[in-house]
Amino acid sequence: MILHKIQEKAAQYFPEVQAIRHHIHAHPELSFQEHKTSAFVAEKLERMGIKYQRIATTGIVALIEGKNPGKRCIALRADMDALPIQEKNEVPYKSKNNGVMHACGHDVHTSCLLGAAHILHDLRDEWEGTVKLIFQPGEEAHPGGASIMIKEGVLDNPAPAAIFGLHVYPHLPSGTTGFRPGQYMASADEVYITIEGKGGHAALPHQIIDPIAISALVITGLQQVVSRKANPLVPSVLTFGKIEGGFATNVVPDKVEILGTFRTFDEQWRYEAHSWIKEFTEHTCAAYGAKATVEIPAGYPSLFNDPILTERAKDWAKGYVGEDNVHHLDMRMAGEDFSFYTHHVPGCFFRIGTSKGNTEFTAPVHNAHFDIDENALKTGMGMMAWCAVNELAGL
Repeated sequence: MILHKIQEKAAQYFPEVQAIRHHIHAHPELSFQEHKTSAFVAEKLERMGIKYQRIATTGIVALIEGKNPGKRCIALRADMDALPIQEKNEVPYKSKNNGVMHACGHDVHTSCLLGAAHILHDLRDEWEGTVKLIFQPGEEAHPGGASIMIKEGVLDNPAPAAIFGLHVYPHLPSGTTGFRPGQYMASADEVYITIEGKGGHAALPHQIIDPIAISALVITGLQQVVSRKANPLVPSVLTFGKIEGGFATNVVPDKVEILGTFRTFDEQWRYEAHSWIKEFTEHTCAAYGAKATVEIPAGYPSLFNDPILTERAKDWAKGYVGEDNVHHLDMRMAGEDFSFYTHHVPGCFFRIGTSKGNTEFTAPVHNAHFDIDENALKTGMGMMAWCAVNELAGL
């Protein structure tokens, strides 16, 4: 039975995939700078005898052909970039690159996909169709590596009928999985506001246009974009994480810069909110004699898991890890650029638990202490291969 063969292969290749993960973790690279990581992935594919091509500079796309390869194609995706974080773990595979760390588990994702590739390549005489492997750069940085990969044709020739991606999840124990059909993760847009006034002496407010005072009005007033303009049934978050202006207690600056993020699940409301943010900011500043510049470059769209595909994958997971180890996930306001794929192809983005008994390896992602129980690698590579085989078979 192919299920047992996949599970056996996952156990067999675990030491190899663990070593791959250690290498990638020790040599992290920032978004769109994954040159050595990409070369490492390419080398592993070559050793397996899997053909690949480079795309989007550091991205890689590869094909594994089973029997009757033209019958159907599905895609498996992993991201490769790291974060600008100084690692605080004391482990043999600690980051060797100062100020850069795989704190979001992309080393795990890439390792799992290489493991799944090895399994699927070994068993290619036992399944029909083609599996497209997508190793993607720049998930952590605008405009998102997925958007660039798509523009450069990663979803063409052959076009996948479905796409799967996984992500580490320290809130669940190793050996478990998590799924959510339908809307899962929010859109994520960055908000850049510049307020230009007229600086001067703090003791002479009548001679200046105070951008700091105006920025306070803008920040508090913009909260009504969510509280009074958004449908209360549609989750929305507008948060400002940085405000910068001024340099002394008695000097009012000419300019204040405000940086933030807007997130929601409704694509139509998303762009309506952009307009409200711009109009409110510009009009408020104008009322006090200041000038506002507002930039909201379109970021990641909301992530929509195809309900039918995701329910199927959830059922397959029950067969792979056991029904008690399959969990239903809550919606998240965090963003993920896998969402770009889900707006073109039916997609399923699922989670693999990475904590050890919910007591160890529980630091959140984007944390300097993040790490995993590496038994999760067996779950990740096996589930990727298992989903591919089942979806190609139309089960």
